[in-house]
Amino acid sequence: MRYRMIVLDLDGTLTNRDKVITPATKAALMEAQERGVKVVLASGRPTCGVVPLARELELEKYGSYILSFNGGMITDCRTGEAVYEKKLPVSANRQIIALAREERVSSVLTYEKDKILTTNKDCPYAQLESRINHMELCQTEDLEERVDFAVPKFLMTDDGDYLAMVEARVKAALGRDFSVYRSDPFFLEVLPKGIDKAQSLAQLLKTLGMEREEMIACGDGYNDISMIRFAGLGVAMENAVLPARKEADFITRSNNDDGVAYVVEKFLL
Repeated sequence: MRYRMIVLDLDGTLTNRDKVITPATKAALMEAQERGVKVVLASGRPTCGVVPLARELELEKYGSYILSFNGGMITDCRTGEAVYEKKLPVSANRQIIALAREERVSSVLTYEKDKILTTNKDCPYAQLESRINHMELCQTEDLEERVDFAVPKFLMTDDGDYLAMVEARVKAALGRDFSVYRSDPFFLEVLPKGIDKAQSLAQLLKTLGMEREEMIACGDGYNDISMIRFAGLGVAMENAVLPARKEADFITRSNNDDGVAYVVEKFLL
């Protein structure tokens, strides 16, 4: 099978501990694109937080795509237009925010254009989300009143041990109409039902007339498991969480040891 696409999670996969793409990884990906391979960035980040890395890899030039919000949006890098989008119903906003307050998580946040709206801008995890995505963090005392529009997701943040308990209760409270999972130990995502990276990649493959067997997917986190399982070649980083490694067809080197470059060189070049 000739692989025609490689899909990459960002944090803990494409980027190293300093959140940068190493020269070796960048060189391998640029060579792959020159050979006609599509490089797709698939992240839980908002679109604004993915664009700088997409520009660094020149995805616009090669006509590739960004999957943001864990698959809630697919953006054509060449046109900047969303080719797929699914948001939470506006009617659910108050329920989700109220649930976060009830669970006393450190913060709950969502997105408005190039800003992050949060109930607690002093929360270190909210600040981390702001730094990672280079987006302004804005404290909103009455988030229920402010967020009167449809959003791709909400993010509850707190220490991992506490969120592990909160996750089960949030799932029970919201029922089957939502996707609820942790993208990191300290990030609990609430998205529309059925949204995950695999579901959105299926949409993208259909648009491009490609089969999943032609796709490699690399990731390290819980939110990468669906695409690792779905891809023709599912790859987990050496630093990946155990459930992701168990689902993988291949385990590569860590994100700090050019694991993505190793996959590209082994399977694409």
